[in-house]
Amino acid sequence: MAERIVVGMSGGVDSSVAALLLKRQGYEVVGLFMKNWEDDDDDEYCSTRQDLVDVAAVADVLGIELEAVNFAAEYRERVFAEFLSEYSAGRTPNPDVLCNAEIKFKAFLDHALAMGARRIATGHYAGVRERDGRFELVRAADRAKDQTYFLHRLTQAQLARVTFPLAELRKAEVRAIAREAGLPVHAKKDSTGICFIGERPFREFLNRYLARKPGPIRTPEGRVIGEHIGLAFYTIGQRKGIGLGGMRGAGGEPWYVAAKDLAANALVVVQGHDHPLLLSRRVVARDLAWIAGAPPDAARAYTARTRYRQADAPCRIAALAADAMTVDFDAPQRAVTPGQSLVLYADERCLGGGVIQ
Repeated sequence: MAERIVVGMSGGVDSSVAALLLKRQGYEVVGLFMKNWEDDDDDEYCSTRQDLVDVAAVADVLGIELEAVNFAAEYRERVFAEFLSEYSAGRTPNPDVLCNAEIKFKAFLDHALAMGARRIATGHYAGVRERDGRFELVRAADRAKDQTYFLHRLTQAQLARVTFPLAELRKAEVRAIAREAGLPVHAKKDSTGICFIGERPFREFLNRYLARKPGPIRTPEGRVIGEHIGLAFYTIGQRKGIGLGGMRGAGGEPWYVAAKDLAANALVVVQGHDHPLLLSRRVVARDLAWIAGAPPDAARAYTARTRYRQADAPCRIAALAADAMTVDFDAPQRAVTPGQSLVLYADERCLGGGVIQ
């Protein structure tokens, strides 16, 4: 009998083509649609209903079985609660990283195994390879779409059970395959932003769950120049929406968020895109996760990213312990943000990383 693989299908072109490719390879493919958010699934910004319609249409074209499962309770407990906690503490978390580790490759994987599958598949742009009995997470062929940054907390046990059919494809090829196969989602726009927020204004969403706690906006010298609505509503490097648009200081340059003084409930702002307070050569990360199950060799050189949309930057590990890592970059990194992920690479291999402090 053909091996059963359960494919996480979101209603987008990537996961649809992943299912198509596996079907062509002779696997018994079962589609699984995950509902992870239901607080406002009738809202104009929530696309869950339309996504399920799209998944069903694709499954019909492919001739595969489809199941819908509700992980909203697990998502709220494992991902959203942490998301709010981090924002309340003045940090800027990346819930997509936690969603992959806790929902897509834990709750989903457990459910798929209970369905009799040996492996799961998703439409992520990433690759897995086995070497000497260990599994490695490697970059996708389409470097512009590579999503290993979001997958850096996966374990050996998880990687042993996953396949990424799009590893060697570029986005344009994926759309062409979908179009030629007559998949109804071949031209569907890619989803952007955090899964449970969708296209809605971010501050409007946070207002529902976090109380406003106004305080002073000040310069590094201590001069108060305005009032913020709550530290949780700002992020390092932010320029728009600070509330200082009409205020011009020296040179008339725009203001940027440089720091959050939690003790004083003060937002620290500076002028100039490359102000020294926005640049960091040394970054400390905690809550470390290593794909190999053990930390890398601290003596060799690596590259790293402090955010997803960023080019790899050469760096070295200055200090490494079980619960913390200090990385020194060759060149200053701009707007390094507490709560985001510091992800380490050795050439095409993603090694893991931690949460920026």
